[in-house]
Amino acid sequence: MTEFTSEDKKKYILKERRDYQILEMIYLLEKRKLSLEDKKIVNLIRTQLEDDWRKPLLKFLNKLAKKYNK
Repeated sequence: MTEFTSEDKKKYILKERRDYQILEMIYLLEKRKLSLEDKKIVNLIRTQLEDDWRKPLLKFLNKLAKKYNK
Protein backbone atom coordinates (compact mmCIF):
# COMPACT_ATOMS: atom_id res chain seq x y z
CA MET A 1 0.00 0.00 0.00
CA THR A 2 1.25 3.44 -0.90
CA GLU A 3 2.01 6.03 1.75
CA PHE A 4 0.55 9.35 0.68
CA THR A 5 2.27 12.56 1.70
CA SER A 6 0.52 14.75 4.24
CA GLU A 7 0.79 17.60 1.73
CA ASP A 8 -1.19 15.60 -0.83
CA LYS A 9 -3.76 14.60 1.77
CA LYS A 10 -4.32 18.29 2.56
CA LYS A 11 -4.21 19.53 -1.03
CA TYR A 12 -6.48 16.99 -2.69
CA ILE A 13 -10.02 15.90 -2.11
CA LEU A 14 -9.76 12.20 -1.43
CA LYS A 15 -13.33 11.22 -0.67
CA GLU A 16 -13.54 7.91 -2.50
CA ARG A 17 -11.39 4.84 -2.79
CA ARG A 18 -10.98 5.67 -6.49
CA ASP A 19 -9.35 9.00 -5.56
CA TYR A 20 -6.68 7.11 -3.63
CA GLN A 21 -6.26 4.69 -6.53
CA ILE A 22 -5.71 7.61 -8.91
CA LEU A 23 -3.14 9.18 -6.59
CA GLU A 24 -1.40 5.83 -6.18
CA MET A 25 -1.14 5.45 -9.96
CA ILE A 26 0.23 9.00 -10.20
CA TYR A 27 2.92 8.14 -7.62
CA LEU A 28 3.87 5.00 -9.54
CA LEU A 29 4.06 6.82 -12.87
CA GLU A 30 6.09 9.68 -11.40
CA LYS A 31 8.77 7.14 -10.43
CA ARG A 32 9.12 6.11 -14.07
CA LYS A 33 11.10 7.80 -16.79
CA LEU A 34 8.21 9.44 -18.62
CA SER A 35 8.29 11.48 -21.79
CA LEU A 36 7.70 15.21 -21.40
CA GLU A 37 4.19 14.85 -22.85
CA ASP A 38 3.33 12.00 -20.47
CA LYS A 39 4.60 14.05 -17.52
CA LYS A 40 2.28 16.86 -18.56
CA ILE A 41 -0.66 14.47 -18.72
CA VAL A 42 0.13 12.99 -15.29
CA ASN A 43 0.38 16.53 -13.86
CA LEU A 44 -2.97 17.40 -15.42
CA ILE A 45 -4.55 14.27 -13.94
CA ARG A 46 -3.11 15.22 -10.54
CA THR A 47 -4.93 18.58 -10.72
CA GLN A 48 -8.22 16.77 -11.15
CA LEU A 49 -8.02 15.74 -7.50
CA GLU A 50 -8.06 19.39 -6.42
CA ASP A 51 -11.18 21.14 -5.19
CA ASP A 52 -10.86 23.77 -7.94
CA TRP A 53 -9.89 21.43 -10.79
CA ARG A 54 -11.39 23.67 -13.47
CA LYS A 55 -8.71 26.38 -13.26
CA PRO A 56 -5.73 24.11 -14.07
CA LEU A 57 -7.78 22.31 -16.70
CA LEU A 58 -8.59 25.60 -18.45
CA LYS A 59 -4.94 26.64 -18.22
CA PHE A 60 -3.88 23.36 -19.86
CA LEU A 61 -6.51 23.70 -22.58
CA ASN A 62 -5.54 27.33 -23.29
CA LYS A 63 -1.90 26.31 -23.77
CA LEU A 64 -2.96 23.51 -26.08
CA ALA A 65 -5.21 25.87 -28.07
CA LYS A 66 -2.37 28.40 -28.43
CA LYS A 67 -0.09 25.65 -29.69
CA TYR A 68 -2.46 24.81 -32.53
CA ASN A 69 -3.63 28.36 -33.33
CA LYS A 70 -0.21 29.52 -34.50
